[in-house]
This record gives sequence, structure tokens and C-alpha cells, in this order.
Amino acid sequence: MHQRWGVISDAWRTRLWPLPTLGVLLAVGLGIGLPFLDGHARTGMPGWLVGYLFAGGPEAARTVLSALAGSLITVTSLTFSLTVVTLQLASGQFSPRLLRTFARDPVVQACLTVLLATFTYAITVLRTVRGSTEDRTAFVPQISVTVAYVLGVASVFALVIFLAHIARQIRVEGMLREVHAETRVTMDRVLAGSAAPEASGFADTPGVPSDAVPLCIDASGFFTYVDEAALRSAATAAGAVVYLDRLPGDGLVAGVPVAAAWPAPGEPPLTDDARADLQRCLCAALHTGFERTAAQDVAFGLRQLVDVAVKALSPGVNDPTTAVHALDHIAALLVELSRHDLRPRVLCDADGTTRVVVRRPGFAELLDLGVAQPRRFGAGDPEVLLRLFALLRELAWATGSPDHHREIAGQLTRLLGTAEQQSFDDAERDRLRQEAAAVRLALAGIWRWNASPVSPSPGAFMQ
Repeated sequence: MHQRWGVISDAWRTRLWPLPTLGVLLAVGLGIGLPFLDGHARTGMPGWLVGYLFAGGPEAARTVLSALAGSLITVTSLTFSLTVVTLQLASGQFSPRLLRTFARDPVVQACLTVLLATFTYAITVLRTVRGSTEDRTAFVPQISVTVAYVLGVASVFALVIFLAHIARQIRVEGMLREVHAETRVTMDRVLAGSAAPEASGFADTPGVPSDAVPLCIDASGFFTYVDEAALRSAATAAGAVVYLDRLPGDGLVAGVPVAAAWPAPGEPPLTDDARADLQRCLCAALHTGFERTAAQDVAFGLRQLVDVAVKALSPGVNDPTTAVHALDHIAALLVELSRHDLRPRVLCDADGTTRVVVRRPGFAELLDLGVAQPRRFGAGDPEVLLRLFALLRELAWATGSPDHHREIAGQLTRLLGTAEQQSFDDAERDRLRQEAAAVRLALAGIWRWNASPVSPSPGAFMQ
């Protein structure tokens, strides 16, 4: 239930329209209700309160409300224009997958809501102002116009806050921080209670029997999340075990197998009807979308950070410092992921029988995602390679699993091979050799301090 609520919350927060729409509806209701209150509560108000209310006549009220409505629609247009420019900049210079970060920004949504709601409220109240000061039927909603004034002042503050926030959010450090924080939330939701075991290694993925039947998806798109409870209930009802072979974030193609099913121990073979029921329940439990989301996709944050690093290393941008900053966040997330048990998630029924096995991205996959492309595109920059060596050293120190160490050693070998092919000068080669030696020491449980650098042998770089 917690994961399902997290999925719904993520889908709601990453859309720009719900909160402004709610604000407009509330403004319409307020613009209709407050003038009605004005007409019935004017005589009963205390004198000290009347002194704070709008004291002008109908023409003055129309002028105030018209000025508010006219200026706010212009300011709102400017705000939307700045938002679109920011989205274009983030998409072109950093990564198209960062657009979700801006769309879900609560400050941007709140500022747009205040501006649109104030405009809507002003034009709604404007329709209730009647007559002139000489007209016996003249009506000036004093409370309503005073509230419009307060909302206008709030809109000015909202505009200032929006401009300051956009100036801060457009910086790459702010975007990287937002992606990092969102990924941590996803990890806490998806990997809750999955601390890494103390055993010497992780169990292998359960084997799929040769007589297992394939189950296909009926819709194409990105795999966004799976309703584990519904899938377990379906497997229990069919007396089967279901192995889900795809990960959230994978692209699914209709008609292609995404899972396998076979009879649970002691259960009869699956009938055609049972297979059809499982197929239908699988299609209902697996949700697809037109884009990746952070609902259950632990690797999505790493993908975004790697995209920023790769984009920064492209010839059109040529910003290795940003790539190094992205690698800082990648290192922190990989260290956090290494502390979790990333084996497939096993769901059992009330009797303890295994019913569903859900794949998770393994440590090797996540490490390769975080290192492979930055290594390839940053091969010619020694600072990027040095940060990759440091990443491997930090990860080697943080995890004690032999399986993890084996993967880190493999990445170290590949990184050394990449560095070997570059035309660096002697000083840069010496720094890379020292960092490679530091990774080996960290794998052995020894932390090398910068105050006492290691002096490797001349052939260490080629080893």
C-alpha cells in the first residue's frame, strides 16, 4: 500500500496543472462566496474591522480589480515564458529527463497557483460591483476587494520568490541535488527493509524451469510500476509461481514475454484457463507509461545524473567540472545502494510458498550504469578519470561484499585500460597510477591518506 501511494503521489506531483487548476477553482468559489458574505455581514461588522476594509466607491473598486486582473495576466504570461525557457535550457544543456524535476517543483507550482488564482478571483469579483455612488442599488463588496488587494500583494511576493527560485534551480548544482534527493526517496520506498546481508555473497537469480510458460504484456511503453499484491493474489489463485523478468524503467513491447510462470511445488500443471487468467492479471498489474518515472525505478536517478555528466563532456558543452560534480552524486548513491540487498524480491502467500519473484537491478548493473558512459566519454580528461578512480575507491571501502569487490575490481581493470590508451603527460599518468593503487588498497581494507601517497612501481599502470 505504501508503494502504491508513492506511485500515485509521484504521478500527481510531476504534473504542472493540478495545483494551479485547484487554485483557479477555489478562486472562483471565493469570488462568488465573498460578495454574498459582503451583502449580509456589512451591518454586523465591528468598527475596528471596517477601518481596514476598502472604502472606495464602485468606480474605485472596478479600477482596483481591473488593474489587478490586467497586470496579473501579463505577469502570469511572463512567468510561464520563463518556465518554458528554463525547461528548454535544462533539456538542451543538461538532459531531457530533468524536465520532470522542474514540473514537480512545489515552489514553481505554488507561484503559478497564486498568480492564476488572484487573476481569476479579481475578474470574478469584478462582475459583482454595481452602479455608481449616486445609484441607490450601488454595491461595493468591501471585504472582497480588500481580499483582492491582499492577494495582489501576495502575487508580488510570489513573483519575487519565483524569480529567485528559478535563478537558483537553473544552476546545475541545484538540479543535481534535486535528482539526488528524489532518488533517495525512491530508494527508501522501494528498498525499505532490505539491508545488505552479512553473508559472503548474494544468492543467484532463481532459475526458470524449462517447462515455464511465457507471459506477455498487452501494451507498449516504459515499465513504470507493478502492483505486487495483485500479482501475488493472481499467482496464488492459479497455484503458480511467476517470475517477472523486467525492471521498472525498461521499455516493454506488446506481445513480447515479460514474465514466466510455472506450477508451484505440489500444484498440478497450469491449464489454459489458468494461464489466460495469469496473463490478464499480469497485464493489469504491470503499468506502462510514455516516460520513465521515479515511482519504483531505482536506476532512474542514476540515469539522469549520468546523462548530465555525459552531456557536460560533449564537445558542444565541454564542461568537465559539471561531470565531476555529477560523479560526486553518483558515488554517494552507489554507496547507499551497496548497503541494500538487491537480490530479487520474493513474495510468498500466507502459507509461505513462493508465488512471485520480482527482479531488481543488481549491483553490477547499477555500477556499470554509473561508470561506463562517463568513462567512455570522459576518457580524454584526467580529472574525470581521477574522479572515477575515487568513486571506485569510495565504493570499495563502503562495501564488504566479495561479490561487490569483484565487480569493482572489474571496473578498475576497464578504467585502467581506458586510461592506458590516452596520451597523458607523465605527471597526469603518475596521479592516475596513484589513484589506481589507492583503489586496490581500499579493496584490501586499507585507506590511503593523501598525506602519504603510494609510490607504485613503474609497471603498475599497465597491470
